[in-house]
Amino acid sequence: MSKSNKISMSVVRRLPRYYRFLLELKSNGIYRVSSQALAERLGTSASQIRQDLNCFGGFGQQGYGYDVPKLFDEISGILGLDNQYTAVLLGVGNLGRAIINHVDFESRGFKLTAVFDSNPDIIGTQAGGMTVRDVAGLKEHCQSVKVDAAVLCLPKESAQQVADNLYQCGVRGFWNFSHYDLSLKYGDVVTENVHLNDSLMTLCCCMTEFRKKDGAESSVPQPTAKEKASK
Repeated sequence: MSKSNKISMSVVRRLPRYYRFLLELKSNGIYRVSSQALAERLGTSASQIRQDLNCFGGFGQQGYGYDVPKLFDEISGILGLDNQYTAVLLGVGNLGRAIINHVDFESRGFKLTAVFDSNPDIIGTQAGGMTVRDVAGLKEHCQSVKVDAAVLCLPKESAQQVADNLYQCGVRGFWNFSHYDLSLKYGDVVTENVHLNDSLMTLCCCMTEFRKKDGAESSVPQPTAKEKASK
């Protein structure tokens, strides 16, 4: 872990994929895996797997591969999943409710302590077994519970101001779904901006490229049955 301060974000973003695959192997009672098998499952190369893991010390044994439970525990530690950072969620609309109901925060390193909204029709309702609180009480909650991170499911117009207010309350991590890239005004803040529309457009682009490729291939004249028979 002494090397972790030099790790590129491209490596960091691959770690959750390793985690998911190793969890699947572990759940299926598989206790050893090669870098080649990992690579085939993840759509990368064995050398890439080894390079990524060597950033943190390697963990593999030549001729044996990787001990699945051990590597799973190592990556869990690298990801910090045992830290149980405290979090709040702001904006309990459709997206906010979906995240509350379907994201397993505690197995991903966070404990969701409260959810907030400013809409009187939403305040007091239930979301994932939690009562939606009035955002007016956010500061008081942050004072009583040291909140490490915030999930923002807010309109983009208010995201930066809310983030600034949360920073004043001691919040230093932001999982931001507001479709607005939060400005990193402070050196001690970590922000993960999530753009679902960008992901969908990426899919659209990839499908378009494949279609162009298929169209180019299909435009090449193909021999007729008679021409094939004459060969």
